[in-house]
Amino acid sequence: MKRLTVRDHDRDVAGLTYVYPVVSRRAGGVSIGVNLNPNNACNWRCAYCQVPGLVRGAAPPIELSTLVRELRLLLDEVQREDWLERHVDAPYRRIVDLAFSGNGEPTTARPFDEIVARALEVLASRGLESLNKVLITNGSMMQREEVQRGIERLGAAGGEVWFKLDSATAEGRRLVNDTSSSPEAARRNLRISASRCRTRLQTCVVAIDGEPPSPRERAAYLELVREELARGTAIEDVLLYGMARPSQQPAAIRLSKLEAAWVEGFADEIRALGLPVLVRV
Repeated sequence: MKRLTVRDHDRDVAGLTYVYPVVSRRAGGVSIGVNLNPNNACNWRCAYCQVPGLVRGAAPPIELSTLVRELRLLLDEVQREDWLERHVDAPYRRIVDLAFSGNGEPTTARPFDEIVARALEVLASRGLESLNKVLITNGSMMQREEVQRGIERLGAAGGEVWFKLDSATAEGRRLVNDTSSSPEAARRNLRISASRCRTRLQTCVVAIDGEPPSPRERAAYLELVREELARGTAIEDVLLYGMARPSQQPAAIRLSKLEAAWVEGFADEIRALGLPVLVRV
């Protein structure tokens, strides 16, 4: 297997269908990914998405027995004494989490709750119950009962949800996420997530046509967060990050990284609401 870096998130690196190791800049180490969208299908198409050949759609039927076998295999491999030294640069030589993520929206996979349950069983069988468990999601499927059961299982096991909120306006969500899902839907689904599992907002900020998000966009985001905190929505913190790798989407030519000073300024505005903010630029 080739050496892992933050700039290469090849989900075929281990030669498996559903499971892959990746160096996560956001998490700060090696994440064991569970890719429930090997068909490269997602119900959103974010402008900055690095998945090549992304198509609209949902996850395919999941072969649970294969997923479980692959997860056991990879966990056994990464726990070998010299694996991290051989495959990972020094700053990232630690296993930080098991992440339900991949090449599309993981909560479109069915039965999502059973997938979570089986993955937790594998962690327990390898003595890794204390490893962090993360669902990285756009939050669009939280109305499904099986998704709610899945995140309840995750919460009970000490896991967390990383809930995407890149924009709090309908226009911004269409532009950045290519979705018709409204800010009101995001609010409802955020409340569902936060009531069942520790929930972090993950917000990607990019320049489009050389311009950062407008003052109106920033104000709308801050107002949504302020109102949700006031009503008691249990937002744990915010992960504010920029692009680390080139987009593979048609909008790629319009995108560029924001200056660190801009990102830090926005982070300070969010912190002023009383939330911790972790910045990755």
